[in-house]
Amino acid sequence: MNRYTEILKEELIPAFGCTEPIALAYAAAKATQVLGHIPERIICSCSGNIVKNAKSVVVPGTDGLKGIEISVVLGAIAGDPDKELEVLNGIEKNKVAEAKKLAEEGMCQIKLVPNVANLYIKIQSFYEDECAAVTLKDGHLNIIELHKNNDLLYKKDSNSEEEDDDIEIFRFKNIYNYANNVNIEEVKLILDKQIEYNLNIAKEGLENDYGARVGKTIYSKSPNDINEIAKAYAAAGSDARMSGCELPVVINSGSGNQGISVSLPIIIYASSLNSPKEELYRALALGNLIAIYLKRGIGKLSAYCGVSCAAAASAAGIAYLYKEPLNVIEATVSNSLATISGMICDGAKPSCASKIAIAFDSAMLGYELAKGSNNFKGGDGIVKDDIDSTIRSISKMAKDGMKETDNEILNIMLE
Repeated sequence: MNRYTEILKEELIPAFGCTEPIALAYAAAKATQVLGHIPERIICSCSGNIVKNAKSVVVPGTDGLKGIEISVVLGAIAGDPDKELEVLNGIEKNKVAEAKKLAEEGMCQIKLVPNVANLYIKIQSFYEDECAAVTLKDGHLNIIELHKNNDLLYKKDSNSEEEDDDIEIFRFKNIYNYANNVNIEEVKLILDKQIEYNLNIAKEGLENDYGARVGKTIYSKSPNDINEIAKAYAAAGSDARMSGCELPVVINSGSGNQGISVSLPIIIYASSLNSPKEELYRALALGNLIAIYLKRGIGKLSAYCGVSCAAAASAAGIAYLYKEPLNVIEATVSNSLATISGMICDGAKPSCASKIAIAFDSAMLGYELAKGSNNFKGGDGIVKDDIDSTIRSISKMAKDGMKETDNEILNIMLE
């Protein structure tokens, strides 16, 4: 029980902008802090998945600028590392113009690093004859090394053992029991922030023109259908976020799109059903933890689109609001994953909103099937006899089986 509460507090944190460019800005800001000077030049070494997810998304507060260079340079000259994933929140516009000029002049050199963790960033910042280096691995804020000149200032022990322990405690039935029994006061503050922040960015996406306007398009076609409204809110939040909206979101598994996808449909359904606030909290606790469970075995970045997991988890939360028994909630997730697993992640960009919409459709079909006991059975493709085994098979397929897919996606994006 306590570890699940800790995991929710660790994972459900605010982020200002897409988490990969923001992680780059955070590492660069931290390097400046260690260096003690605004750097004269920067070397940014990162994994292919960082390149993939930072290449095509707008950095918030930059009037539409995209890419690794502007993320790193802006973080280095103006970011506040103490704000963590809100490192660029409140940046002055004159600093954006300065960063753009410095980036265009070649202040930041980018190096693609092979054979490292999918989430890997190393920033080396130079001023005269001094150098500071910051290395992140496996988490958007997970600094594993700090150097200044030739001195190692900090080194973090590997967190793989802790991650393995977490995987062992994740079981679907345990999460369900936690949602039923947790003292809501322990998680109320973080869930209130998730409700507030994610609703705000969804409304912004519905009221204004961001990206391909996926959410607005869905809403305009069916403004009175609760299922379409829930889908529209989730897509609209992504529309805004992928196109530079200057509002924070509460993330899940290191991803704002996943935080949006899992939470907003549950929030919208709870409002439509006039569910008591406590039931909303419990449904959100369930949905968030299932999404984290699904992504824990895959990793934060991969070729597997994470909103497939988040949408399935959201449908589980909606089933919980309808007071469905555990077996129906389990089948909802299994049916959804059996259908949509394999949708690729080709980076953060406006089309993520349409992927959220498709994933949510699949998840709610999974729920409708589960209500009628029309479920996919063990042996149907990657589906196993129980939900935990199905989740492990999904994790193996996504983490190991799609490695070559990930390489080809990156090659195509960099052509």
